[in-house]
Amino acid sequence: MKRNLRQWRRLANIVLMFALLFVFTRTAAAQGEQPEVNALDTVWVLVSAFLVFFMQAGFGFLEAGFVRSKNVVNIMAENFMDTTFATVAFVFVGFGLMFSSGNSFFGTEWFFLRGIPEVYPATTIPTLAFFFFQFAFCAAAGAIASGMMAERTNFKADLIYSLATAGLIYPVFGHWVWGGGWLAQLGFVDFAGSSVVHLLGACIGLAGTLMLGKRRDKVFGPSIRGHSIPLAALGTFILWFGWFGFNPGSVLAAEPFKIAHVVVTTDFAATTGAISAIFLAYFFTRKWDVSMAFNGALGGLVAITASALFVTPAAALLIGAIAGSIAYFGVQLMEKLRIDDPVGAFPVHGMNGMFGILAVGIWGTDGLGLLSGGGFAQLGIQALGIVACIAWAFPMALGLFYALKRTIGLRVSPEVEAMGLDFPQHGLESYPEFDGVELRGIQVRDWGLDVSPLAADKGKLFAGTGD
Repeated sequence: MKRNLRQWRRLANIVLMFALLFVFTRTAAAQGEQPEVNALDTVWVLVSAFLVFFMQAGFGFLEAGFVRSKNVVNIMAENFMDTTFATVAFVFVGFGLMFSSGNSFFGTEWFFLRGIPEVYPATTIPTLAFFFFQFAFCAAAGAIASGMMAERTNFKADLIYSLATAGLIYPVFGHWVWGGGWLAQLGFVDFAGSSVVHLLGACIGLAGTLMLGKRRDKVFGPSIRGHSIPLAALGTFILWFGWFGFNPGSVLAAEPFKIAHVVVTTDFAATTGAISAIFLAYFFTRKWDVSMAFNGALGGLVAITASALFVTPAAALLIGAIAGSIAYFGVQLMEKLRIDDPVGAFPVHGMNGMFGILAVGIWGTDGLGLLSGGGFAQLGIQALGIVACIAWAFPMALGLFYALKRTIGLRVSPEVEAMGLDFPQHGLESYPEFDGVELRGIQVRDWGLDVSPLAADKGKLFAGTGD
């Protein structure tokens, strides 16, 4: 009996040994199948992500410069808090919807970042590094919309649409393009986000602008001038600088020749975009309108984003020049269509986002574009991607803004709009030494609005502060 027991124990030990050997062998094999993390690739992607994140400051300064002084705190608050809300939504839902496996339309895993692999598939960087890089892109899409809806949007509504953008609208379309979805399967090409970030953000902003209506003192034809060209210039320089993370970082590896190529094409497009826009402004107005140069440079950057790796430097110069022209004439078109876009965001990001996507199918090298022997097939796929982006983002945003309008309110009251959103919504002013200048201005009196309760509250708040 004891002998049999020893034999059974011996057999059990042998089975256990083989089982453990099997498990460890499988584990080792699985680990061996994963690509090794490359430190240089990881550092490059993270540095690029930092640059893209810094672009939020660029959006803030640019938009602050293009709005009036009474709304500067509000636009800065929107850009700042949009970033925080985008973080929450992208962590909880967005990243999983966009990049995890699932189906051709959305991912079904990785929510709350649970179950993510240590190394992102087909790369040599940690998944968390890839996540942060992609989050910075997501935040940029929300910033585009806030500029188009400036000077009249309820702050609470802004926070809600930031959550919806980062948690649903952006990641679903992103999955179609970058997450292995149906557009990617068709061969659609958007290297760094002309459609995923810029066109989508512009579609959301356009839906919001149409739902809001124009600013009450807006007269179409001449633009309402922003309060600070220096701030707008600083914002443009920061965005231009940040784009050197936006586009080259999308290589997702420290590959010197590819990075150098993308840096050059990116810079060339911005340069000729600014030149074409300011010369067009001078031709039609006999004024060197530097604000048009800002938008022209940004238009060139948006347009080259889809094709930066796939076009020659010479083609980038041409793409930028065309983009600058689109930015200039696009602003005039928006005025004629009576669409109030305070910062010119739709011509820059929407129109040039569409042009940038088509540019892949025209100037793409190595048989990708029409001019390199690729035929019309790729151009047709690129056009389909544009249609898909608009058909998804615009109705979704329009429905969201309609719901906000019917519930918490999408637009501030006429009295708050006249006074400026800074104090009524945030209790702060950007330039307190000029307190009340705009409140006592002609515009407020001409509207016939009673802002005395707001003014009284303002006086109580600042009483005894020593200012």
